[in-house]
Amino acid sequence: MIPISCHAVSGVALSTMDGETKLLVMKRVKGGFWCHVAGTIEEGETGWQTIIREVSEETGITVNELYNGLYLEQFYEAALNRIMVVPVFVVYCPPNQTITLNDEHTEYRWCSLAEAKALVSFPGQKALYDHIWHYFVDNPPSPLMRVDIC
Repeated sequence: MIPISCHAVSGVALSTMDGETKLLVMKRVKGGFWCHVAGTIEEGETGWQTIIREVSEETGITVNELYNGLYLEQFYEAALNRIMVVPVFVVYCPPNQTITLNDEHTEYRWCSLAEAKALVSFPGQKALYDHIWHYFVDNPPSPLMRVDIC
């Protein structure tokens, strides 16, 4: 048997930079790969509360507009013989959003879809970014996907 675990969430931040929509990717210290925000759910938190905290901790962004990405990242962890399922959120940021990285990342880039997909290492990331771009950039998200964070 292979157990399925869900104890983390992730979030993709979008901002308009000089009139063009961009997606935030950051280079992790641990592993040296490019990724979006992710983190472990702490006791007493909901998934959406976790992503707001993680986005703030990792980037300095204050989340004011949050959406359910209607996407689950999933992958097999061989060392633990488990399947990880990670719900994805989308954060719309103000234009020209500034970033203040914490010690988990060495650098960041606001990227076009093609640039982000060229930087990331995993096929699942590329598929996620295609999904986000289609449902949150090329098309407006449904109001039903908005997370009420008040």
